[in-house]
Amino acid sequence: MVDLRFVLTEDSSPVPSTTANQNVRDIYDRCVRANEKAQAYILVSISDILNKKHEVMPTAHEIMTSLQEMFGQPSSSVRHEVIKYVYVTPMKDGTNVREHRYDGPF
Repeated sequence: MVDLRFVLTEDSSPVPSTTANQNVRDIYDRCVRANEKAQAYILVSISDILNKKHEVMPTAHEIMTSLQEMFGQPSSSVRHEVIKYVYVTPMKDGTNVREHRYDGPF
């Protein structure tokens, strides 16, 4: 299981130069995939109105910052529940991430 928390709290990595070694490009690619996954989880977990406002943001960090500005800093228990949800909620095989809706308390 990939730890996605870093994309919620850190700015995105800069795009590596064309002369960067393979290791640097691999790290960047992992960061991009983690960001895309975190964005998908966030967007399917919020209302359609909030989703429309935030789907154009390029990073999960920007989405989280915007939501925190709108609703205040989440308590540690809410943050824990969100992280727990991301890690334990399974997706059905063949299901698009956008169709994986959460109807929980947040």
